Amino acid sequence: MSAKRRRTSANYGEVLIAIMNSKSDFALLQEQLWYRIPVASAPSRWPPQWLAFYQTKIFGDEAYAVHYYGRVAAIENVKRDELFPHEMPNAKSERKYYRLRLDSLEPLPRPIVSRRWRRIVFISTTWLKFIAASEINGLYDESPLEDQLWEELQRLQIGAERQWDLRLGNRRYLLDFAEFCQNGQIDIETDGDTWHSERKQIASDNERDNALQASGWHVLRFNGKQIRESAAEYCVPNITAAINKLGGLSAEGLVSRRFYKSGDDVVQQLTLFDGGEEYEVDS
Repeated sequence: MSAKRRRTSANYGEVLIAIMNSKSDFALLQEQLWYRIPVASAPSRWPPQWLAFYQTKIFGDEAYAVHYYGRVAAIENVKRDELFPHEMPNAKSERKYYRLRLDSLEPLPRPIVSRRWRRIVFISTTWLKFIAASEINGLYDESPLEDQLWEELQRLQIGAERQWDLRLGNRRYLLDFAEFCQNGQIDIETDGDTWHSERKQIASDNERDNALQASGWHVLRFNGKQIRESAAEYCVPNITAAINKLGGLSAEGLVSRRFYKSGDDVVQQLTLFDGGEEYEVDS
């Protein structure tokens, strides 16, 4: 963990976004103010000082968003039969859990929404990112390199999904950034200078890239130097060129978004399709 991240954690506390996919669990949370996490599945950034909840499709109008959060008052290490004393003994009865007790359950002033349906189990983040986020992608706190590239994409309104969970056959991949275009998808990876230069990791990255490309994904990799020193001059032009080559970013309805260079900056361009004719509208 970097010194900057340690200072942020100390000043504001860690926030854990957890999945809420059961109405009975949500009722327990509302009535008794606790939530359980299997000890074996707990995230590496532990313990959290705050807990928030990503609700799934069973919650109707509140689905695919974070609406509620609370400060963690206590964390207990318990077995399942202590959590649910009236449950019939079963194979899970001896399983160990963390029971996180909250001071209260509060509604967010505005929900943190997901622009696309996605798999989420846990997202560990900082309090500052939590209170600033308007969408799920703003919560991720994986690395300074990812944050720097994300800020550049946000500045130019180039939509992307961070930490996209992709399953190909029996393999699972987490993509740093996923771009969904009219005629394909792009995986953008930020390669740390040390980790991705190791021989074993190079081989693993090559195997991973081959699997994605064989499934129709276009892979772009940028190293630390490229992102730190030339994100706007090198990384973004390569990303927008790939987006344009694949027909522009896909969106609701019949509107795709391409990008072109105007002076020293990148500008988005909307393309509307109607009966085969193409109309270009500058945004």
